[in-house]
Amino acid sequence: MQKNTSIAFLVLSLWLSSCSVNRQIDKSAKKDIIERTDLSSAHVGISIYDPETKKYLYNYDGDKYFIPASNTKIITCYAAMKYLGDSLVGLDVTEFNNFIIINPTCDPTLLHPDFPNQPVIDFLQKQTKSLLYESPSWKENAYGSGWSWDDYNDDYMPERSAMPVYGNVLSLSGKAEALKAIPSMLLADLNPGYVADTTAFLSNVKRSFLSNKFNLAFKGTTEKFLQVPFITSDTLALNLLEDTLHKTIGQPGKFRSAQGGAKSYKIYSQPTDSLLKIMMHRSDNFFAEQSLLMVSNQLIGVMNDESIIDTILKSDLKDIPQKPRWADGSGLSRYNLFTPQDFVFVLNKMRNEFEWKRITTIFSTGGSGTLNARYKNLEGEIYAKTGTLSNNLALSGYVVTSKGKTLIFSMLVGNHTAAGVDIRNAMEQFLTGVIEKY
Repeated sequence: MQKNTSIAFLVLSLWLSSCSVNRQIDKSAKKDIIERTDLSSAHVGISIYDPETKKYLYNYDGDKYFIPASNTKIITCYAAMKYLGDSLVGLDVTEFNNFIIINPTCDPTLLHPDFPNQPVIDFLQKQTKSLLYESPSWKENAYGSGWSWDDYNDDYMPERSAMPVYGNVLSLSGKAEALKAIPSMLLADLNPGYVADTTAFLSNVKRSFLSNKFNLAFKGTTEKFLQVPFITSDTLALNLLEDTLHKTIGQPGKFRSAQGGAKSYKIYSQPTDSLLKIMMHRSDNFFAEQSLLMVSNQLIGVMNDESIIDTILKSDLKDIPQKPRWADGSGLSRYNLFTPQDFVFVLNKMRNEFEWKRITTIFSTGGSGTLNARYKNLEGEIYAKTGTLSNNLALSGYVVTSKGKTLIFSMLVGNHTAAGVDIRNAMEQFLTGVIEKY
């Protein structure tokens, strides 16, 4: 009887403790975020989960849907960590006696300035056999479903493609008479117009909506690089690659059936996590989109968002709490709808399936990445991904509390008209309290 009484007392104590924590967090959440005057007409969802006890410490509309913005990259990151291996496949190669056929893989690192080491270029330059390009299983559009078409000129929305080169953007800087362009092959498509002040630097670039024609303005007092997406195509990608290699790349045509003894292999480009770290720290939309398409190509043999999303939702994420509407890899689409509990679920899968060191390298911590202006005193105590679209803010990730507990959280704010900086300040105040108290 004594033993049963002790067990009952322990259970009751744990239950009361849990209720107490829930009440304390609820009080802080209401004070810091939920009951803010400037959020009175907004939607707020907050979930905090303890993976050790496998219980939620707090849920406020955690099962409601929100536009997650760049928190969508968390889902893409999970898929890439699981399916892209240690290194990215830069090319699929089929080699015959007299020629080599190259197949693109959606790898975004080819000739990208973030990656000075270029194993794919090194491989192609060393080849003495003829190079042939085979059209890929590309079943996608250049823009994702639900993207804002009038952002076409902005550097955060490059087109997606099967074989990206130079990040699918034109980089420009300098004065009208000494303009620098990467890739330089697009210099012929630039229109500087009449330049009144030849000492002024490039200040604005505007691409024509339906063509790779770029109008330039020179009013800058200092030199800086400006980036504008170009319209992609297999032909342009090959021309840019040929210009770099100083080699001709043809089409396979009848030659494939004319030769026997083919051998197939892969050329790897970059460590996978080097791409994912940049994607998460910089919230790079292009890297996210191409990562999801690489997963699609590798897992199901076609490059298509809808197909790979359906595949992942029916396999890895079949037990997700609320089935999301998942539209793209980056979160640029306003069609995306996820719940706070969805993000907690995926973040918990990450923690269970991958090494903690790997996660904390890829995610930003206090004072770094998209958290560079915040949580500066919490380096090593928060690892998270931000998300921002007009009138929507998100923050999801992990916190390590003062008691050494690792908690998983997701905070989504939708349809707000408040100043974004004020909401971020409120989120920081609330999370700091959670870290200090629990």
